[in-house]
Amino acid sequence: MRARVSWTLVLAAFLALPPFQRDRVEEMGFREIFRIERMRVDPALTQALRSRWDTEANAFVFPWGHMIPSLEDVSQITGLRVHGKAVSGYTYPCYHDLAERLLDLPVERRSSLVPRVALQESLGLFEAGKNAGESEDEYLERLARVSRRELASEPGPQADLDLCRFLVLFLGRLLFATRGDTVHCRFLPLLADLGEVGGYAWGAAFLAHQFDGLSASERQTSTSGFYPFLQVWAYLHLPTLRRGDLTRPGLVPIAHHWDSRRDTCHLADQLERLQEAIDSYPYLDVVWQPYLGEGDEGQPWLVQARPYFGRSVWLHALNLRSLGLRQSVVEFPVCDWFRRPGRSFRGLHDTTYWRERAHEQIENWERKGKGVRSDATTDDAYLQAYALKYGGKVDVTGEIASLRALLQSAVQDREAAHRQTTELQSELERVRGTGAGSASSSRSARGSPSLMEARLAGAVLRAEEAQRHLEERERDLELAHE
Repeated sequence: MRARVSWTLVLAAFLALPPFQRDRVEEMGFREIFRIERMRVDPALTQALRSRWDTEANAFVFPWGHMIPSLEDVSQITGLRVHGKAVSGYTYPCYHDLAERLLDLPVERRSSLVPRVALQESLGLFEAGKNAGESEDEYLERLARVSRRELASEPGPQADLDLCRFLVLFLGRLLFATRGDTVHCRFLPLLADLGEVGGYAWGAAFLAHQFDGLSASERQTSTSGFYPFLQVWAYLHLPTLRRGDLTRPGLVPIAHHWDSRRDTCHLADQLERLQEAIDSYPYLDVVWQPYLGEGDEGQPWLVQARPYFGRSVWLHALNLRSLGLRQSVVEFPVCDWFRRPGRSFRGLHDTTYWRERAHEQIENWERKGKGVRSDATTDDAYLQAYALKYGGKVDVTGEIASLRALLQSAVQDREAAHRQTTELQSELERVRGTGAGSASSSRSARGSPSLMEARLAGAVLRAEEAQRHLEERERDLELAHE
């Protein structure tokens, strides 16, 4: 099923829930994702990003270096909780009994899939097709109105059944959707106790699922799951691509700000144009830290998530394993910290307890991984290793890619040194002016101005020398690049 249709159906079911049920969903940490406006799907952008994905490093490979979607991106863009217990538990070869007990829906023996149509109809979504001439808002309103008639209006066993069915639809057809028309039951064991659902780090599992989906075939052009995440990630980090419109600034989460820009060109033409735009993207327009000006006000999920930001940590989503790394800690060669369970294993032939099978990764998550530290003083070593490794995989030669990246780094270093020199010179002038106009009693109270002047003068000289060195390095790199 198309991603946009899946989102409309899930949103209609959420809007159909009575207020007390919506409160329960919001307490589970899913409130913000249902505040995000429906967004136009951009398969060309998703495909262009997918073609740059390196499954070994779990990172996008661009001409200027690695870029990796992070837990901070998930928290800022979607509002999902990335703190809490790892999304882990049992997977079974057959979910027949569990689905019958928790969903009151038929699942075939030796099956892990619940029929999508039966699940939708259990929530009152019988007529899921869009009528001719019906607008998106009218379509959503009609679906919600019909669904509302079938749902329990008061708390009780039937309301719990409705909520469990809704969560399976939400998780299986939106947050962790896979290709095809069926809904996987792998998250069903975690819904047995609805009071525990909010304690899981669903946002971290979502990021693991994104990594797994990006590692699929490059030929896959369709988009499943919560597609706005990657689209908004690209809008924030690569704004010069101009694939999104900032239509609702100031709202949270950040995905609420944006809509996809309409492009009427053929998909193949869009993709070719995007690939060329990425290859020639101006390095100064790459936004590495788009959230520097964003505060935490009105975002309690963000405050609780901050201890997980800027750390190298294993992510877990039952039988999907992904190593979550920030760009600044990508090393060559990339190595796993732990023995990774076989990727082809899907838990369909044996009952598997993932907290035991992946116990090292789970413990790593519970310890919040490890802090990111680097002893490097410049980017040269990383960029040279990057060009050596990926020179044949990007559309420019390794040597030119390396020189361009080094030159860009030198420009940024020189600009930073210039700013520092200017600040030190201003401070030196201020201290000199203060010393000339101050009384001796003021000097004795605040320290010797001459000593402060000497220290600042020395710092200015060192800064000017470093700036000259960086200017020379920049000129050498410009000549080498030419």
